[in-house]
Amino acid sequence: MLRSAVLATASAWVLMPQASLAQSSAHSGAQNLPSVTVTAPEARRRAAAAAPRRAPRPSAQTAASRRPVQQRNVGFVETPRGPVNGYVAGRSSSGTKTNTPIMQTPQSVSVIGAEQIRDQKPNKLDEVLRYTAGVRAGTFGADTRNDWWLIRGFKSDDIGLFLDGMQLFYTSYASWKLQPSNMERVEVLRGPSAVLYGGSSPSGIVNVISKMPPTEPIRYIETGVNNFGNAYVGFDVGGPVATQPQDGKLFYRVVGQVQNGNTQVNFTPDNNYFIAPSFTWKPDADTTFTVLASASKQDTRGINFLPYQGTVTNGPLGKIPTSFFAGDPNVDKFTREQEMLGYQFERNLTDDLTFRQNARFAHVDVTYRGYVGNGWSDINTASLARYNWYAKNTANQANLDNQLEYRFNTGPVRHTMLFGVDLKGYQIDDYQAFNFGTVPSINVFNPAYGTNIPITGAPFRNARITQKQAGTYVQDQMKLGNFTLVLSGRNDWVETTQAARDTGATVASRDDSRFSGRAGLIYNFDNGIAPYVSYSTSYNPIIGLNAQNQLFLPETGQQAEIGVKVAPKGFDGYFTASVFDLKRQNVATTDPVITTLQNQTGEVTSRGIELEAVANATKELKFIGAFTAYHLFTSKDLNPALVGKTPTNTPEMLVSGWADYTFKDGPLEGFGFGGGVRYIGSSWADTANTLEVPAVVLGDLAVHYEWQNWRTAINVINFTDKIYVASCASTSSCFYGDRRRVAASVSYKW
Repeated sequence: MLRSAVLATASAWVLMPQASLAQSSAHSGAQNLPSVTVTAPEARRRAAAAAPRRAPRPSAQTAASRRPVQQRNVGFVETPRGPVNGYVAGRSSSGTKTNTPIMQTPQSVSVIGAEQIRDQKPNKLDEVLRYTAGVRAGTFGADTRNDWWLIRGFKSDDIGLFLDGMQLFYTSYASWKLQPSNMERVEVLRGPSAVLYGGSSPSGIVNVISKMPPTEPIRYIETGVNNFGNAYVGFDVGGPVATQPQDGKLFYRVVGQVQNGNTQVNFTPDNNYFIAPSFTWKPDADTTFTVLASASKQDTRGINFLPYQGTVTNGPLGKIPTSFFAGDPNVDKFTREQEMLGYQFERNLTDDLTFRQNARFAHVDVTYRGYVGNGWSDINTASLARYNWYAKNTANQANLDNQLEYRFNTGPVRHTMLFGVDLKGYQIDDYQAFNFGTVPSINVFNPAYGTNIPITGAPFRNARITQKQAGTYVQDQMKLGNFTLVLSGRNDWVETTQAARDTGATVASRDDSRFSGRAGLIYNFDNGIAPYVSYSTSYNPIIGLNAQNQLFLPETGQQAEIGVKVAPKGFDGYFTASVFDLKRQNVATTDPVITTLQNQTGEVTSRGIELEAVANATKELKFIGAFTAYHLFTSKDLNPALVGKTPTNTPEMLVSGWADYTFKDGPLEGFGFGGGVRYIGSSWADTANTLEVPAVVLGDLAVHYEWQNWRTAINVINFTDKIYVASCASTSSCFYGDRRRVAASVSYKW
């Protein structure tokens, strides 16, 4: 009965009318509203000031004095949903769904703040992650369609993307696109996290925290252009709205951006448009209600699928130019229309009890049409074979997360209990079709365009997939002296149905239920050293179809991790080291024959070590560094020849470092410069591990100057203009990385 009731509610969420509107913003540095999480009772008492009650009640004066209110003129106060001080975040909510110091979280967490995003000037989300430990960002190189990343060696962009603590998963081509200019912080939680979030990647999640309406007025405009002629104009305005005292406080924000222009590949634009209004209402000191909305549109073209010989190695006539376009500008297109509408509500019921409810409805519509490269038809004449492709995907996703946080003591043990019930609903109309042998080959050195050959025959996929998921979870953070023990448990109930789009007849369905758990222990020495250990399990009911047009089996995963976090006294920064053993079962991998399809292998294991450093070393100098090395191998498979082999696309070593220096005094005050180096290890282009994609070293640069309310900057990605292959999914599916990209920008705030 319980499962039927909650799953029915989730179904209603999916089928609700489509909403329009999500979040975006330009960097401003303005102080945002406090997080909707709350501090411990002791901290609230210290920070609170008296607030009038509408009606008297016992001990009103004492209770009122403990209410949290906006602090003023006390310096920077960090919250898990607010700005990061320089490059160093001290708190995060991704690992526990509560306001928890990173040094007391027994799991690997990295936080990229808005200031780091501004300094590095990434063009999309996966570029934000380039300097993060454990993450291989930009798996498929210079692809303008989607954001791609691996965490601890596993693909996680499809089921590991979260926005404000709620999942944005996708299957087929119905992917989501988030704007870096609207990111207050990006939190990377490594390791299984299903115990709090339900179905998600066992390797970790990327949780984007949106910028919120500011408490102080902001007026911000920015424009820029790069060496490919891709230009943008963006704005960000917001602040308090004048209200009557009895109506509470109201804050707003409106963000927009228009981006148009070319990229390094011929006939491949990167055009993006979005608008994002939001507002926050605080009727009293204990209640916060924020609405976040957005609408966006992207217009680009598909990525090139190129052969190994001719990209990684020379062909008889040399290497394929990085500017070559394998499709046809008369045919190819990739468009995405995306809308979101959601809210965040928090109510402090007492000084020790807080209720939170977060919800969002999201809609995406993707059309992908074009000619796709399919290996050499004649390598001696540089003729590339192609096939005809069409995909139309429309998806709705609804999330509702209810949380009750209770803080209490049992003797010397301080508890932060979290009880939660969340619902997810997802539905996708998935239409895909292709034809082999109907599209003429194209010469990669002298391409001729102008053909428009329609798709013929029935689609190979024409399904409507619906999934309803309900989960209930409980977590206890127990603190005794310097020890913090975190115990978490969750159970999920899932119904998945596949129906034919043309007739509505049910083709397949399955019900699943699984428990996920986590236990973690960390000890904080007084000198700033904090060793920890954790074990967690993961469960993910994958949404999608395999190459045989059957519903995917659910993924499961387990991980053991030990590590140490070090935050030296008197030093604004910290260092982390961790080792892990992670297993992922029922992994979805690319079909070796038709690379647009996927199958599920038995089990893949990832064992490795991660090191990370982040610091505001001085008032002028900020730096980050990361080292990742792991052994990723197929540990179980129906094909014995693949056991022990490393999957394609996956480098096993990543090293990076970035620093930024800005003069704060003297004649150069306001002038700054930064730079970084990224090492991406070698990977394999075939499942037999005989064809290697070489390692590469890339450098990035930045120069910036601030004067009064103006800021100008020049950012360079791959400043040596290294030509390299980012990865190969197979011998006929290789992808060039980003060429040198020089972007100039100027902004003004008032």
